[in-house]
Amino acid sequence: MSHGTVLALRALLSFLILPTTVAAIAPWLLLGLDEWRADGHASGYAVLTLGLVVLIWCVRDFYASGRGTLAPWDPPKRLVVAGLYRVSRNPMYVGVLTTIVGEALLFGSLVLGGYAIALAIVFHLRVVLHEEPWLRSQFGDDWERYASTVARWFPSRRRSE
Repeated sequence: MSHGTVLALRALLSFLILPTTVAAIAPWLLLGLDEWRADGHASGYAVLTLGLVVLIWCVRDFYASGRGTLAPWDPPKRLVVAGLYRVSRNPMYVGVLTTIVGEALLFGSLVLGGYAIALAIVFHLRVVLHEEPWLRSQFGDDWERYASTVARWFPSRRRSE
């Protein structure tokens, strides 16, 4: 098996393990516990689809530009600054959260809405306390230049944290 094939399989496996667990399996389990569900809204389909597109785009960029996967145990070998990473340092997390918000809308679930809020807090803490220091240690000046020009979460005219 070629190195490219092995990397593609690792990228697929990490996608199936991490985002699928957080954005599909956990929400499905939480829906079973949600006694307060209301009628869902069809707009959830559009939000869910947007989140999935963002997520898949980011996984592709990690594979193609970074030569690695989204998994913490198999990170990109190069700093990924292509695609959506040109406008957000963390579009993959934004994609996961958008997917879950879409599910919350689609199923009328306050529990999933709360799950999305809790995950947003966890993601922020992970990024600030672990990922950014690691990226700084791995990529040095390249990371510093990138972080000084690209917003952590959402695109903006001026850098914001």
